Amino acid sequence: MADQTIRPDYIREPEPPLAEDYLPIYAPWWRRLGALSPIRQASLLVVIAIVWQLYASALGNDLVLPTFGATASAFWKGIVNGPLPLRAWTSLQLLLTGYVLAVVLATALTLLAVSTRIGTDLLTLCTAMFNPLPAIALLPLALLWFGLGEKSVIFVLVHAVLWPLALNTHTGFLGVPETLRMAGQSFGLKGPRYSLKILVPAAFPSILTGLKIGWAFAWRTLIAAELVFGVSSGSGGLGWY
Repeated sequence: MADQTIRPDYIREPEPPLAEDYLPIYAPWWRRLGALSPIRQASLLVVIAIVWQLYASALGNDLVLPTFGATASAFWKGIVNGPLPLRAWTSLQLLLTGYVLAVVLATALTLLAVSTRIGTDLLTLCTAMFNPLPAIALLPLALLWFGLGEKSVIFVLVHAVLWPLALNTHTGFLGVPETLRMAGQSFGLKGPRYSLKILVPAAFPSILTGLKIGWAFAWRTLIAAELVFGVSSGSGGLGWY
């Protein structure tokens, strides 16, 4: 056998902290403010607003791009004297209704998938077919099935939230360690008690990710749906406004 060279032991020195992570207490006040993430983000917003104002002023066409000052003024007038709060409340009501319905349906589908093989096959098949389908593509069907109004908006909202939430929740349930599953079974937990006390707490990070994704998809779908339904029916929320 060839001689195996034994590498000598060595002490690994810790890496020095990054400049933005290490700030001495005697640093100037502007450096301490610059180390705060909210301050940096607010500064970026100010820079964007200045660039917006300068470019729109040079363009000189409010129909193409209004200035930041004109946009802020219109926004303030819409809040104080206009219908903007009422439109926002209308959109929020529709959003919460569709979101809650989607959460209930996703919970039922996921629990069925965890409990039975048929439920797993059903959830896998439905998510494979409907999750890649944009909710906006269902607008014509929503118009045919439910007509103009809130029902059509709620239908596309449920579709936008249901599948990503169910997929993330089911993935989280599948990732629960077997040790936790066996511990729950050894305590005699079955059915809903087993899911609520073992599966849901262990899979909560994935569930929370699905809720965040569903909330973002719901807002995007709501505004797009109100652009169509609001113009057609003469009423609506933020999308129509």
